[in-house]
Amino acid sequence: MTEIEVRRLRVFADETGAGGSLLAVVLDAAKQFPDADERLVLARRLGVPATVFVDDAEQAEVTVHTPGGELPTAGDALVGAAWKLGRILGGHPAVLRPPGGDAASWQDQGRVWARVPLAGVPAWTHRQVADAAEVDALTLPRPAGADLEQVWAWLDEPAGIVRARAFGERHGVVEDEACGSATMLLAVALGRRITVRHGAGSIVLAAPGPEGFADVGGLVVEEERLVIDDLSEFLAG
Repeated sequence: MTEIEVRRLRVFADETGAGGSLLAVVLDAAKQFPDADERLVLARRLGVPATVFVDDAEQAEVTVHTPGGELPTAGDALVGAAWKLGRILGGHPAVLRPPGGDAASWQDQGRVWARVPLAGVPAWTHRQVADAAEVDALTLPRPAGADLEQVWAWLDEPAGIVRARAFGERHGVVEDEACGSATMLLAVALGRRITVRHGAGSIVLAAPGPEGFADVGGLVVEEERLVIDDLSEFLAG
């Protein structure tokens, strides 16, 4: 097998470029990883909340895996993939094509956005608490029944600013630093655009879209380029 190139991004970074949820992007995946089981093994070994496999860069055909399995779609994965494909192709892709349905994408004021079909989004639940201090005080491990839950509070309700954390152990991520899918569902439930101070230091933007869709966006930063020369050795490590 030829060398495998992986780009590690941070999606939904804050205004300074810090924070964000780690995302791995595997290029030329159709040739190097035709088997879904192999993709899952690599996603687990990479150890980030989500890994995007780019099957066709020109057509923006991608699949998304967490350490727990394949997802039809995911907000952070599509935002990060759109950003990276824009740099590979020399122009931002208008549409991304994951198995969960086409997602329009665009840029606005330095932020990358995706309009994601909600039918393919994990079924996150939401629990509102009294204030941001209560969100900050949450500890791990989470109690039984609190999995796939986003806990949130208003920081500034008139301005639509929220404090939130998300916990998704069933997808192999005990706490998601910046969860686009949960935040999209929260924006739809609230019926308004929101800015979410997420995790330890991330910012997720979200808004309701047309029926059955929601918009999610944020700042993307590239962290490193990883080249795997010996896949068997890497997976065994």
